[in-house]
Amino acid sequence: MSVFSKLATQGKLSLGLVFPIESYSGSVPTMQDQEQLAKRAEALGFKALWFRDVPFHDPSFGDAGQLYDPWIYMTHIMHHTQEIALATGSIILPLRHPVHLAKSINSLQLLSKERLILGVASGDRPVEYPAFDRNLAEKAALFRDSFYYIKALQEDYPKYESKYFGATNGTIDLLPKYYKKTPMLVTGHSGQSLDWIATHADGWLYYPRDLKTLQLVMQKWENALTSAQQERKPFMQSLYIDLSKDSETNPRPIHLGLKTGTAYLTSYLKTLESYGVNHVMLNLKYGSRPAKEVVEELGEKVLPHFT
Repeated sequence: MSVFSKLATQGKLSLGLVFPIESYSGSVPTMQDQEQLAKRAEALGFKALWFRDVPFHDPSFGDAGQLYDPWIYMTHIMHHTQEIALATGSIILPLRHPVHLAKSINSLQLLSKERLILGVASGDRPVEYPAFDRNLAEKAALFRDSFYYIKALQEDYPKYESKYFGATNGTIDLLPKYYKKTPMLVTGHSGQSLDWIATHADGWLYYPRDLKTLQLVMQKWENALTSAQQERKPFMQSLYIDLSKDSETNPRPIHLGLKTGTAYLTSYLKTLESYGVNHVMLNLKYGSRPAKEVVEELGEKVLPHFT
């Protein structure tokens, strides 16, 4: 079974962790003990480790991500783990050249024995666009062009004429080759219609929403797949958590997530599973306890309900 299948089994929910696996104030993490936490997460049964693409530190945004370049950091963590999925959440397509991306995708798939899952996005930090000489007003078109170009580059001696990134005429080839399809999941809308996402992506990455809104979002996703005459494609989402020591702590909202104990968290995730959510990316940034304790507790009290 592929790592993607393990994340996206119909009717079941799996759990992953977002780097940095750390609770910290401010926008810049320490990045301490991440290799050990990644190995422990895999041993406990988490199905994916998620790597963000944050080119610049924007203090006003409040989150610098895991600091390191995602491709270099995925390769580093790859050597500290065995089978867990290495997933991007998400690569900013308009700000990276598709040829470099395609070469990185193929390289990491081969070196990791097919552990890569590619979340892609148009970016949520507008101030980065001028640094790359990109027009923010064109980000939706840039995203589509890059997406199509990456797909074209998987072919032998590709022929593709890009409006923004150049062209190949079929006389040069991209190596190394990885002939299987790398799953590409669109994050949010990335400037695209839901029908476009349903047609072209291999799944949809979304954000935490209240349960009533989530039900409406899930229904729209199912309708879009039906309209596009597509088979079931997975729905995944992020969730920030602040895990209380008291397992029976009632929930209260935090930014893009909740503070609660393992009892309610398990119940909440079971509800998401019943709605059709296939994977939840847990982010520990706003936690009040050391990440090591939280990872162990999640492994002991929550993960057994989702394996």
